[in-house]
Amino acid sequence: MPRVYYSTVISAPIEEVWKYVRDFNSLPKWHPGIKASEIEGGCGPDCNICPGIVRHFQLADGSWMREQLISFSEADYTVTYTITESAMKLKNYVASLSLAPIVATDETFAEWEAVFDSTDLATEEETADAVFEVFSSGLENLDELLFEELALLSCIECAEQEECEETRCVEE
Repeated sequence: MPRVYYSTVISAPIEEVWKYVRDFNSLPKWHPGIKASEIEGGCGPDCNICPGIVRHFQLADGSWMREQLISFSEADYTVTYTITESAMKLKNYVASLSLAPIVATDETFAEWEAVFDSTDLATEEETADAVFEVFSSGLENLDELLFEELALLSCIECAEQEECEETRCVEE
C-alpha cells in the first residue's frame, strides 16, 4: 500500500490558507492542475463542507475525476476525502490535507498525504509519483498565490501612507 506525503510552509497565516482549503469545491482557484469543479449532492445549494458531498472536477489534461468528502474539521484545519472515480490505477484511496499554525512566524505548516492500493503493481511507483506531483504543485501554487495576495494588500496599505518606502510597492 503506497503512502504519499508532501509538506511545506506556506507564507501566510493559517486563517488565510484555510479560506482556500476548507472549500471542497475550490481546487480550480488554487491548484494549477484543476480546470473546473462542481459539487454533486450535498446538504444544500451552497454546501461545500458537508461530509458525503462529491466534487466532480476536470484536470488540466481534460480528464475528469470524482472525490468524496469523508470528514472536515474546522477545529483541526483538516479535510479528508476519497477518490471514487479516476483513470489512475488505484483504489481505496484516502487523503488528508491538514494545516497547522506556525506561531513564531505567522505562517502555516501544510501537509497532504494519501494511502491507496495499486490496481497495477507495474505502475505503482508511477502512480505514487503522480499523486506526489498533485500534492506538491498544489501546495506550492497556493503558497505563491497567497504570497502575492498578501503582498498586494500590504502595498495597498503602504500606498495609503504618506511615505511608503517598501521597494516591492514602489516597483509595482
